[in-house]
Amino acid sequence: MPVSSRGSLDRRRFLAASAGAALSAAALPGCAASVDSGSGAKGAEETLTIMDVAWPKKDKQNAEQALGMNLDIVTYDITKLNAMLAGKNPPDVVRGVGATDVPYFAARDLMSDLDAYFAKSDVLKPSDLAPANDVWRYDSSTRKQGTGPRYGMAKDYSQDCMFWYRTDMFEAAGLELPSDTEPLSCDEWLDLGKRLVKRRLGKVKVYGLSGTALGGPLTEVMWMAASAGGSLFAEDLATVDFSSPEALKALTWYLDYAKADIGPSVVNPNPDGWDWPTYQANRMAMATDGYWFGGTIGGDAKIAEVSRFAPAPQLGSHRISPCFSGTGYWIPKGAKNKDAAWKYFEWYFGGKPARDRATTGWGIPSLNSLRSKMPRDTAFHKQSYEVQQRELPYFSVLPVSPYAQVDALNAVLTKVLPDAVKSGTSAGKVADTLNSRMNEQLARGKELVG
Repeated sequence: MPVSSRGSLDRRRFLAASAGAALSAAALPGCAASVDSGSGAKGAEETLTIMDVAWPKKDKQNAEQALGMNLDIVTYDITKLNAMLAGKNPPDVVRGVGATDVPYFAARDLMSDLDAYFAKSDVLKPSDLAPANDVWRYDSSTRKQGTGPRYGMAKDYSQDCMFWYRTDMFEAAGLELPSDTEPLSCDEWLDLGKRLVKRRLGKVKVYGLSGTALGGPLTEVMWMAASAGGSLFAEDLATVDFSSPEALKALTWYLDYAKADIGPSVVNPNPDGWDWPTYQANRMAMATDGYWFGGTIGGDAKIAEVSRFAPAPQLGSHRISPCFSGTGYWIPKGAKNKDAAWKYFEWYFGGKPARDRATTGWGIPSLNSLRSKMPRDTAFHKQSYEVQQRELPYFSVLPVSPYAQVDALNAVLTKVLPDAVKSGTSAGKVADTLNSRMNEQLARGKELVG
């Protein structure tokens, strides 16, 4: 069954791409070396096919020895995955972004229900799973994400609307530092961005705020609308309504942010491609990246010294702090080696790789029992850990529609918003255009899914 093609590498894609590139620690982009064909595990007869980013040779060899099986690493490619699924010869394990991939694939009956495996596992116990793993659940009877069978698991996760900020830039601007405990309002957040931006000859020299949440403007509106007490999607997830009071308020915020030109947006993307190079180069005061971003910051002592973590801002009184990634793995329904795939799951998600990842600061462990291993060895790690722990109760799954991929809906926003900002089109008219174009896509998808 066809799946829409993916876009270029953005922050969400970076998280997905880094998910499997190293097993003993969270991966950096440069770790994704060429795939090793290797001779496999000595004496092993079983071969497990994993569609993932490329693995370094050493990681592949270590995994084969630990698992006692050969691994065939197929470089992730959505077109190739399409063909393998359609040909009923899928990989045994597939890398995926739980928060956005699950409704699309599960609704098309392409994912294995893993509840029976979880029920009998002594390693991956349902009672030990962090709530963020609910992004990997989908109820086919209600078409809702967050409940129903489990179709995969996250390697780790972040609450992606939390943000990092530079204390040196706040102090230079004479601004009070954000609270570690109380979230800013989105309007206060935007105002800080306007105060922190620096321009030279009419061009932005230092971004005041990188304010687009992980996953693009669609997830931004979803999150803010939920915070305001509403929803972008209708109850049956078959349509969107940007004209509802809550969604329109969220859309207006994003349009104001883009018009202010204080940070990267669909109107003026960051030429660096993602936040870290800009943040590290002293050209960004606030970055909307969850706990995972601390893995990069923690690797630069000078940047870590002036960086702090803050709760997710809120548009309304409903405090919500979602996850828009939850990168991990799933097992296709047509996979030939499901028991071997589950053995890999238990090792990767509950064994040494998971324990090692927990210590790096590149994400919150997917197992509650591993949270105690999160780094707290420095003032930087201690502050971010404490802020993150207080944020955990506000996690919520924000269901996305199974009738169109998030990438396709974001493509509509990317096409509509730049012209709207430049022409000064009202938020109401922009909402009407988005409703028309997105609902056409969703209607086509619903016809296919049935």
